[in-house]
Amino acid sequence: MKNKIPTILLLFRLAAQLLAAQPPQALAQFLDSPFMQGASCAFLAKEIHTGEILYAHEADRIMPPASVLKLLTTATALEVLGPKHRFATTLEYDGALTDRVLRGNLYIRGSGDPTLGSAHIAPDRRRYTPDQNNFISPWVEALKAQGVREISGSVIADERIFDNEGVSMKWPWEDLGSYYGAGCYGLSVFDNTYELHLRSGRVGEQPEILFCLPEIPSLGFHNHLRSARIPTDSSYLVGAPLARERYLYGAVPANEHDLVLRGDIPDPPLFLAQYVDRRLQEEGIAVGGQPTSFRLLGLLPKEPQASQKERKILATTYSPPLSEVVRITNQRSHNLYAEALLRTLGLKYKTKSNEVISSAEKGIRTIHAHWEKKGLDTSGLWMYDGCGLAPADKLTASFICNLLIYMATKSEHSDVFLSSLPRAGMEGTVSGILKATALQGKALLKSGSMSRVRTYAGFITKGNKQYAVALFTCNYPCTMQEITKEIEKLLLALF
Repeated sequence: MKNKIPTILLLFRLAAQLLAAQPPQALAQFLDSPFMQGASCAFLAKEIHTGEILYAHEADRIMPPASVLKLLTTATALEVLGPKHRFATTLEYDGALTDRVLRGNLYIRGSGDPTLGSAHIAPDRRRYTPDQNNFISPWVEALKAQGVREISGSVIADERIFDNEGVSMKWPWEDLGSYYGAGCYGLSVFDNTYELHLRSGRVGEQPEILFCLPEIPSLGFHNHLRSARIPTDSSYLVGAPLARERYLYGAVPANEHDLVLRGDIPDPPLFLAQYVDRRLQEEGIAVGGQPTSFRLLGLLPKEPQASQKERKILATTYSPPLSEVVRITNQRSHNLYAEALLRTLGLKYKTKSNEVISSAEKGIRTIHAHWEKKGLDTSGLWMYDGCGLAPADKLTASFICNLLIYMATKSEHSDVFLSSLPRAGMEGTVSGILKATALQGKALLKSGSMSRVRTYAGFITKGNKQYAVALFTCNYPCTMQEITKEIEKLLLALF
């Protein structure tokens, strides 16, 4: 009889484990519903202190994360760079200052700051009004303080901190040219975004392009748009990085006096040099040469002797601390910010002998190495960017939950990371989900979306326990609005 007692206990234990493995009714109904027919789903909820699994469904299935990938990029940035890290952009010159003439060139040296002139740093300002930008005025004043009234050389953008591979080779063509597909370089400005204003007429007519803010020299548009009887625009603004042409396809609402489409600034370093040059001329400082960049001068990645002249610093502009950059990245799902963090992490990578590797790939390898060192299994992690825009990006619910648990319980920057996540129903890209429910403000979630992909990850409190949660869906046969509503019902039923 004594020998039977351990056997009975073992059977009870196995039965309990089998019951725990069964999905709860709400999750089973979600998986069996018509809107999930043929779709894939991965779900995991783990208590952050004990690692106890509350709910699980195919947690090790490799899935596209979309913008949930930003949690990995921002967490690594906090871990490696620290929340106090700031990006610096310096205004420098070579040559000499004599008789109110700067006999040399003026340089804008970048460190990868994605916040220069960003609307998200000063959202109450009109982005493209020169006297309201927080970096131009101090630069002009620094030149005037030296008595400069003329520059014999050129305004030159020095973007060498990163390479000129500004976008992932895995990004879809339809995203290139859009504001959310903007390239990331050693110098960025105005979120690398412009506004294209149009006026539409009757149904079937081609809308008229009015103007571009800011004005981008030599940027041309091929307009294939048509006005249609639709409530919102259904258009594509596409074009290759660094190219001077953009193509407009699709439809916009008819009879609108001022329609705004947002696109990417094709060559941000060159544009910044042109923008500064124009502002200096407006302030009465003549510039002899044409604005240019190190890429156009052929100085990337090598630096010939001609560009090694000693430079003096006139002014330095600093970004907000990394804690604020991370907050904006996660709250607003800012792709450019995430890409800048990825490439900045790449500066920590030690290139091997004869190794040819991009700035972004260096960042990806830095991320892998960091989390492998922390004991996380990265075998299911496939990264091709820092923001999640690449459909080829893949990870598992298990990995992201383990990352979240580490950041909540072991990271020195736990508070900063958790406070960067938007509160569902209240903030950022999740302000519309769980609104006016019991979970409003109590679920900290990062959302992700792309064609036939909807994802969420973060923290949810149930009772007196906090859980790391990851829910990925893809290839669902319904609209994104419909799948989002069903996910909301699921979370409310489970938590």
